[in-house]
Amino acid sequence: MKIGIVCYPGYGGSGVVAAELGKALGQKGIEVHFICLERPFRLEGILPGIYYHEVEPVDYPLFKFPLYYLPLAGKIIEVVRTYHIDLIHTHYAIPHTVAALMAKEILSSEGKELKVITTLHGTDVTLVGQRRELFDVTRWSILKSDGVTAVSEYLKNVTCEIFAISPRTIEVIYNFVDLDEYRPKTDESLKEKLGVPEKQKVIIHISNFRPVKRALDVLEIFSKVQTEVDSVLVYVGEGPDTGKVLNEVQKKNLTNKVKFLGKMPKVSDVLSISDVLLITSETESFGLVALEAMAMEVPVVAYRVGGLPEVVVDGQTGYLVDYLDLEKAAEAVVKLLKEPWLKRDFGRWGRIRAKERFSKEKQVINYLNYYEKILKGL
Repeated sequence: MKIGIVCYPGYGGSGVVAAELGKALGQKGIEVHFICLERPFRLEGILPGIYYHEVEPVDYPLFKFPLYYLPLAGKIIEVVRTYHIDLIHTHYAIPHTVAALMAKEILSSEGKELKVITTLHGTDVTLVGQRRELFDVTRWSILKSDGVTAVSEYLKNVTCEIFAISPRTIEVIYNFVDLDEYRPKTDESLKEKLGVPEKQKVIIHISNFRPVKRALDVLEIFSKVQTEVDSVLVYVGEGPDTGKVLNEVQKKNLTNKVKFLGKMPKVSDVLSISDVLLITSETESFGLVALEAMAMEVPVVAYRVGGLPEVVVDGQTGYLVDYLDLEKAAEAVVKLLKEPWLKRDFGRWGRIRAKERFSKEKQVINYLNYYEKILKGL
């Protein structure tokens, strides 16, 4: 079996899942070809069975913006012809699935049968796909795919409702975590490197700082927490709202209490010194960072939105509060920081849940079984 994977290479959940899936497939002896604008940041060094093919956007004076979608289709065709790819797995429907379906149509005229599987990750359906000019294209790309997966039951149900699609069309395969990489570890020197006193509590937020992540809510919650518990807030990631958060930190005179680490290829080290992960997203199709924190035995406090209730068990692996209830979120964080035994128990239950429901081994097997099903036309 030879698989082509198309994804965005950046600091988002879809790119992370695609890269980790490809690496896991490569370790099982499957040949995997990534077709992307850039090498995904999780693909470091030489990896067994992994190949990378760069898509070069076409820039021409006639075009207002460089073209990506058409060169992507052309690159897919080139890679399929050269390496005899059996299946293209696209992550994020727009424009990846559309490009893959165009490539499939062109290759079919040459007698080459190519299967296309689409994995929906969230905003490709809930935000981008609902734009008037993209709605019909998104629905068409889902219906024309040979197989479609979603990363949570929530996302499957939302997709079926928005696009009037039969639930039988979509298979749920959850995101996963590598429990060998994401495991509890103690290294107090990391706190020292961050300039955080050993006894000071650490609250962490990890995101791409898009408006949907509501990173300013994190700061508001932290403002309430730090009046009761000696703590520091660590932001990991970067994006459109980074500047707004920086400005607000200065206005609140919290520059000595808030640290920005920017983008990090792996967050296991910083999670290892964290006491609570805080998620304030308007919606989350799954919440991969919540799963990674649970695997590291870090409790999660988050809004009760999207697919997060499928990952975080309220009152057992963390606390879920109503959307925009900053007071309740702050109370939940303070409770975990003030009661070490509770934090410890929540952390242990979090790792157990990660192992039982969301292990890499279990979900990669689910993907392999789905590949076989689609290739056989079942």
